[in-house]
Amino acid sequence: MAPSFDHLPDPEDEDYDEDEELDFSDLRERFEVQLEQGLDAFVVIDGLPSVTEETKPKLIKFLKRKLDPVGKVKEDSIFMPLGPDGTSEKFAFVEFSSAAEALAACKQLDMVPLDKKHTLRVNKLTDIERFGREGRIDENYTPPTIPPFEEKEHLRSWLADPSGRGRDQFVMYKDDRVQIFWNNEKDAPEPIVDRQHWTETFVQWSPQGTYLTSMHAQGVQLWGGPSWTRQKRFAHPFVNLVDFSPGEKYLTTWSHRPIVIPEEGHPMLSVDDDGKNYVIWDIETGKPLRSFANLDLPSNSTDEAGQPVKRKIVWPAFKWSADDKYVARLTQGASISVYELPRMGLLDKTSIKIEGVMDFDWAPATPHREGVKTYEQLFCYWTPEIGSNPAKVGLMSIPSKEVVRTLNLFSVTDAKLHWQSNADYLCVKVDRHSKSKKSLATSLEIFRVREKGVPVEVVDSIKDTVINFAWEPKGDRFVIITTAEVVAPTAVPPKTSVSFYCPEKVKGAGVGNFKHIRTYDKKNSNAIYWSPKGRFVIVATVHSQQSFDMEFFDMDFEGEKPESDKDLTANLQLMNTADHYGVTDIDWDPTGRFVATSASIWKHAMENGYHLYDFKGEQLREEPVEKFKQWLWRPRPPTLLTKEEQKQIRKNLREYSKVFDQEDADRGASADLAVVEHRRRLLDEWLAWRAQIEEEVKEEREARGLPPDPLDGLLKKTDEEEDQVIEEIVEEIVEETEEIIG
Repeated sequence: MAPSFDHLPDPEDEDYDEDEELDFSDLRERFEVQLEQGLDAFVVIDGLPSVTEETKPKLIKFLKRKLDPVGKVKEDSIFMPLGPDGTSEKFAFVEFSSAAEALAACKQLDMVPLDKKHTLRVNKLTDIERFGREGRIDENYTPPTIPPFEEKEHLRSWLADPSGRGRDQFVMYKDDRVQIFWNNEKDAPEPIVDRQHWTETFVQWSPQGTYLTSMHAQGVQLWGGPSWTRQKRFAHPFVNLVDFSPGEKYLTTWSHRPIVIPEEGHPMLSVDDDGKNYVIWDIETGKPLRSFANLDLPSNSTDEAGQPVKRKIVWPAFKWSADDKYVARLTQGASISVYELPRMGLLDKTSIKIEGVMDFDWAPATPHREGVKTYEQLFCYWTPEIGSNPAKVGLMSIPSKEVVRTLNLFSVTDAKLHWQSNADYLCVKVDRHSKSKKSLATSLEIFRVREKGVPVEVVDSIKDTVINFAWEPKGDRFVIITTAEVVAPTAVPPKTSVSFYCPEKVKGAGVGNFKHIRTYDKKNSNAIYWSPKGRFVIVATVHSQQSFDMEFFDMDFEGEKPESDKDLTANLQLMNTADHYGVTDIDWDPTGRFVATSASIWKHAMENGYHLYDFKGEQLREEPVEKFKQWLWRPRPPTLLTKEEQKQIRKNLREYSKVFDQEDADRGASADLAVVEHRRRLLDEWLAWRAQIEEEVKEEREARGLPPDPLDGLLKKTDEEEDQVIEEIVEEIVEETEEIIG
């Protein structure tokens, strides 16, 4: 049956008005293609190589392999237009099965390298309508305005100390003021900047000293340069903690409050960050890379009411590799997730499953294992005993995920992982229980990472529990603190012993076995602080109300070496002892020349302030500071000198020392001269004032008819008086003897 058009108006009808617009609103509403819905599953991929009609299928197959992990894509869903010359236009349209897959492709594949020369740029097709619709783009080209060049301040200018003395800076936080000073040794520190309400909770230096971090309810701010201007801002609401990557490229922020994105949006964060607690930022761009929520882990203990005790947050929760290329997070008991920077994607798109894993730690430097020529980063981990399986310590290589060494352990109560600063050694402190589980003893399992096969040396001569362990920075010696008592949070610290260890001498370039040097008993020490340059170490008692001793040791004393230590690579000597009432923190300056000890009001309110010592333990300054909170030395970046240049400097150190000693002597002499001149000026002023007063008194006496010198009359009266002789009789017992006659 043919369609009928009788219902349509006749153009020849006099009632027909051709200017009258027909109402198609109902049809438009029914059949119009909604771009935001109909094209939401399409993406545009730019950055592709140019190909011909013959090589196009090969590129489509290769591209499909990149797209499949995000969402299944058919080959006929990839449209790659060709230009008039028969080559592709270097972009393609791709249709996914859903809008969610298209959105995931934009997030996960944008800026992903396709090969060494090409990087993918992935955008939603609907963005063309959203950003390019009429009125959004000016029809006339307007060249961009290039602002005039503004020279920025040098963020490491402090390394060129204006005085030429190579001084270090430190920050002090007291009451509501943050102050930064130059250290002047015995003299009062030289102020650089003093600001009120600079931070709300605490301050923190970046690892290489480039930035000073201030904490605020709105987020984190980084400050630097000679004028201490704001360099970066990271808007994480109600932030509590921050952590930098070792190379200062990235920043982790954490808040115990989940992020809430308001309806009007957030200047830096997106809807995807809503409900998250952690944000990892790119410091250079100031943009967030990825956010994470807290992990809700079950607690193994309960309170008196039978409710599970909430675990304290482990910080840092995200740990960085030495070169900033990876960051990893532990899911205790299950896995370790390693993310690649800067994309923040999972390495090989999957977490590393390790049953029962309790803790892990990256090597603090890029390792150099014998026989391994490929790039790698190492991290160590440990797992407890599970069923009949022993506890285990493992070393894993990244990015290959190869386990390069494992060690089985038995009767393990706890284990702690301690890397040496150069990643030459890894010490696993293992607390073992007896069969009755009533007593504990500690053994040290030392992995020699540089040697072939990573051999393990065991130090099992320790009878007591080790409560503290510390490697010498850039060295191969260590100090431990042990106790035979049960360690508990009491007011009276337990009796402890301090033991020193070093390798024995061997022929050649190798390192001998670790040997015990000496033990100091009947101490209350609980903390070990090595100089950042090695050799010198402080053993102290901190956070105690009963004891606050500090002992300064030299591991390479230049005096005579005891006969028992002839075969050891150390000559231990106690240089000095000191005490600082209520000491809570001890900090070495980055050069290892000075030590600051402080008592913070965050721990107690008695005798807050700081003491300053040199490396030998001689006190240089003592300053009580009301409402003192923090003292932090400004770190220094790694030296730019090569190993050969450093070796040459050490070789000629005596020559340099003469110059420095002369400068110190001149500075001391100039200081003494300034003091003498100041005293002489004060004396001259006083003599001038006295002469003026004497002249005024003389004129006044003359006006009253009195002799010019008031002493003249007194002297005459004294001469006229006769001398009087006064005799005194003093009775003195020379000797007294008592005799009993019976």
